[in-house]
Amino acid sequence: MTAPVKFNNFRAFYSFYLTEHSNRTSRRLHFIGSTIAILLTIVAVFTGSGWMLILAMVQAYTFAWVGHFFYERNRPATFNHPINSFIGDWRMWWDILTGRIPF
Repeated sequence: MTAPVKFNNFRAFYSFYLTEHSNRTSRRLHFIGSTIAILLTIVAVFTGSGWMLILAMVQAYTFAWVGHFFYERNRPATFNHPINSFIGDWRMWWDILTGRIPF
């Protein structure tokens, strides 16, 4: 097993991150999972339901990992770069929402 690649900044990581999300179906699954996570988080805030927050995280990662394992056929960057991957998920979500990346 090789050591994880180190990135000097988020911009360099995000370029790598996008190569790991080149499959359109995988990107769609990420976007849908993240959107559902936002909705579940809003529900959790208004209802005070902690289990909804847990559900938001579990389902978001489930959608993303299905995309990686079945469509991208790669290992999620979350395993080696959890913080940058979390930020990258939301940056990609925004880039898809604003049309910078095709849905």
